[in-house]
Amino acid sequence: MQLVLASASPRRRELLGLITPDFEVCTADVEESDVSAESPKQLAEQLAQLKCRAVSGMMPQKTVIGCDTVVDVDGEVFGKPRDRAHAREMLRRLSGRSHWVHTGVCVRKGECETLFAESTRVEFAALSDAEIEAYLDTPDPYDKAGAYGIQSGAARFVKGIEGCYFNVVGLPVHRLYRVLFCG
Repeated sequence: MQLVLASASPRRRELLGLITPDFEVCTADVEESDVSAESPKQLAEQLAQLKCRAVSGMMPQKTVIGCDTVVDVDGEVFGKPRDRAHAREMLRRLSGRSHWVHTGVCVRKGECETLFAESTRVEFAALSDAEIEAYLDTPDPYDKAGAYGIQSGAARFVKGIEGCYFNVVGLPVHRLYRVLFCG
């Protein structure tokens, strides 16, 4: 199987490497702002499908994996923050409560396509302004949905999770493995 990851995310490359070391990376420019959906989970699926189909169209003979992760706070989507103020706002909203992380995954070869979303509930501790500001002083929050990386500096904020840890990082490893290699 010739696998292509349709994502520039270094975290997704690392996680796909847990499934197989044999894949290539190819991304396509897609306009995400035009996509809307009835729920954050469906939005993650639609964005993953859009990315997957864009790359699959360039190499239909290969198996392409498209992904997108969104943070869902009471039905509101938190993507990547625009700037420090936006990241601060997100972290304040996440403080002391639970939220959902949805990763949409689309696997496509030719016309054959599998689309799914994995959801994980994440509970944050209450964060002080000082904790938020210290975290904002690092590069960590600015390239991640919800303005945090569970696998790095924000690990100390997470009281618990319900579901797949790797999904929160950006790729539901077990479920994707099952789709790719277990039929």
